[in-house]
Amino acid sequence: MLEYYKPDILVITGHDGMIKLQTGYNDLYNYRNSKHFIETIKEARRYDEKNKKDLVIFAGACQSYFEALISAGANFASSPARILIEFLDPLIVAKNVAITDTYKYITIDDIADELRDGKKGIGGLGAYGKKSIIFI
Repeated sequence: MLEYYKPDILVITGHDGMIKLQTGYNDLYNYRNSKHFIETIKEARRYDEKNKKDLVIFAGACQSYFEALISAGANFASSPARILIEFLDPLIVAKNVAITDTYKYITIDDIADELRDGKKGIGGLGAYGKKSIIFI
């Protein structure tokens, strides 16, 4: 699908959560779907390197393994505080990247006020915007 649509922004989300109610936050096997998000991020990054697209990736869902998603190559991910996120938050992040000029670097600090739980629900390294200015 990446080859066909050639996106600038990719949102990988769905359902996730901790399987065991313990403090094993650094064990991938304690998450329902984080491993699938990680595999998808890695595949998208392989596409990105091949096509030099500078793809911006948001990945994760409620209670996802945030650190592993970022390490796999996501620009933004959920959920640093292992909380339930608002279902619109990934779209708010994607919208802000889309409407930010290409020369401006956007971070979670720039959009945290628009998110229900701020930086507890969504975190990340940031990305350059995707809005191109065309002069005619």
